[in-house]
Amino acid sequence: MWAVSTVTMLVLAGILPDFQLQSADDESTTRLAMTAALGAGAFGLLSALVWPLLVRLLLLVPALVLGLLVFFLNGSLLIVALRLVPSGDSEAAPETAVIVAAVMSAVASATGGALAVRDDDAYRRRLYRLADRRRRALPPGPSSPGTVFMQLDGVGHDLMLAAVGKGLMPTVARWLGEGAGAGERPTHRLTAWRTDWSSQTGASQLGILHGSNHDVPAFRWYEKAAREVMVCNRPTSAAELQRRAIDRTGDGGLLTADGASRGNLFSGGADEQALVLSIATKRRDRRNRSRAGYFAYFSDPANAVRTALSFIAEVGREIGQSSRARVRKARPRVSRGGLYPFVRAFATVVERDVVVAAVMGDMFAGRTAVYADLVAYDEVAHHSGPFGRDVEKVLERLDRALALIEKAAEHAPRPYRLVVLSDHGQSPGETFRARYGLGLGDLVRAGCGLPVPRRARRTHSGAEARAAVRAALRRPVEEGGEQHRPSRRRSEPIVLASGNLGLVSFPDVPHRMTKEEIDARHPALLTTLANHPGVGFLLVRSERHGGVVLGAYGAEIPLDRLDGDPGPLEVFGPGAADAVRRTHSFPSTADIMVNSAYDPADGEVLAFEEQIGSHGGLGGAQGRPFLLSPLALSAPVDDGQDLVGAEHVHRVLRRWLREANGPQVPVETEPQERAA
Repeated sequence: MWAVSTVTMLVLAGILPDFQLQSADDESTTRLAMTAALGAGAFGLLSALVWPLLVRLLLLVPALVLGLLVFFLNGSLLIVALRLVPSGDSEAAPETAVIVAAVMSAVASATGGALAVRDDDAYRRRLYRLADRRRRALPPGPSSPGTVFMQLDGVGHDLMLAAVGKGLMPTVARWLGEGAGAGERPTHRLTAWRTDWSSQTGASQLGILHGSNHDVPAFRWYEKAAREVMVCNRPTSAAELQRRAIDRTGDGGLLTADGASRGNLFSGGADEQALVLSIATKRRDRRNRSRAGYFAYFSDPANAVRTALSFIAEVGREIGQSSRARVRKARPRVSRGGLYPFVRAFATVVERDVVVAAVMGDMFAGRTAVYADLVAYDEVAHHSGPFGRDVEKVLERLDRALALIEKAAEHAPRPYRLVVLSDHGQSPGETFRARYGLGLGDLVRAGCGLPVPRRARRTHSGAEARAAVRAALRRPVEEGGEQHRPSRRRSEPIVLASGNLGLVSFPDVPHRMTKEEIDARHPALLTTLANHPGVGFLLVRSERHGGVVLGAYGAEIPLDRLDGDPGPLEVFGPGAADAVRRTHSFPSTADIMVNSAYDPADGEVLAFEEQIGSHGGLGGAQGRPFLLSPLALSAPVDDGQDLVGAEHVHRVLRRWLREANGPQVPVETEPQERAA
């Protein structure tokens, strides 16, 4: 890389008028080359010694701003390096130094990346050197295997199979024995599992990491006792949900001993945390490591330059793709303007690069259990749809990230087992508003006899990447209008959306209202909702039956009779009745739970949010994620049994950690939930 930097500096000196390596009257080619070599060497040495210290000091700066400061700090180091050259004739204007330093880092990074791609041995040697340096400062690693759990947010089981079949994910295909090499034996098994009714990251990841997602009825819901809206990707809500789960199980979580949590909503009880939302509010706590992953990544200026260039390219890619969709008048389609191209680039480039680097660092450090979330696919699929060329490119990059982690495992101080899983899938379909010209809130207001505004307010997207961006910028992750206080008008409902799941609450009534109370107050409301063609079914509490499912044409089925007569739930498939019954038992379940219609012929649902790929309720691929596990581990479930619910997945993962005969889980038996 030193030779590449020397040549790059010579080329730039010939192109840029404000960049000079020798005096004008000095025509010695040898001296010019020597000056460039010394300058490149000094720049590289300063970058290696000074840069990590500067980045550590700059952790006080928001992460995205730090990425931009990389260029200016690199330029400053170059000016210092030129001053150290013995000729004394080298100089560069400040703005030119920034350009030269960025180009040198980019060229060196690109050259190294090209060599690594073309030469596996060179790539392996580079990883080994990195691992060896870290091992010197640590005690010898244990012989028992560690486990890395990689969550591919939003990637459903059937989508994974389709991606493998199309050749988009060769690493996964090789693990399943379906790779290019004929006759390869599989090393992993692929298992589908079924989510709870709330098929979204908040409920699933809380259950997977902490063993309980009790009383999480949706992505966002109104809690009458606290008189506020809970939102899973709000740091304050995430911290509270994590606290409740720990209190309920009496256990810290999946990662309580020698674990690391990277890019997640919740910590899982890990001591090592980076980019974890539930601790993002602890800004002054010295133990807060929510942004430590940025230091680990940006401490290498070449990483920062490479990520910045990829970020810019991804923004351009999104603008081009959305423009083509608009010109073709593609349907369904949602707005992809404003800041969305930058949010997408953050999720698909910055978050991915930083999380993968953090996971590799954990493996080189020999940590026992690591759980990391990559949100790239989920973010793009919300706005581009779950299928198509836009998301195929994202799946290819996710597969390359898995391959990189697999390579890193070869140089870790202990063996590692790589488990890949998802928290939910995504179901396609246009928005409720696009099909019917009004939102769920408008329909509820009409059923209550309240005026409906001509231009109804759009519901904010619940994508995790948006919260991650705001946390990185140290901005409050709050959504406008969601810190509700009851209106003085007693009949004003609060209507919230979580994908194709809607929640209607009456804040002036301190308890969960019954069907009889709702009918007495708003006689037309339940009938209006249940008979609308965009609504699949309603769940309400009944004074007579405890809980009932309502459908079109007056269908009213008590929950304890659903197994014999599923009624409107039949189209949603097996397990729907159990999922609805479980949610009905939650204290915070809304007065009216509304699940959109579902078309099993094409797998489409109708999102109550502005998303054409959605999840959060029942219907289609959103409720069927996957679990990809090494054959060396015991089967997740016995033949003929189903893996149902995030809490069940948690128990499986804990069992796998115990199978290593190490100290990963500090209890011998499964944690039991305490009485509510």
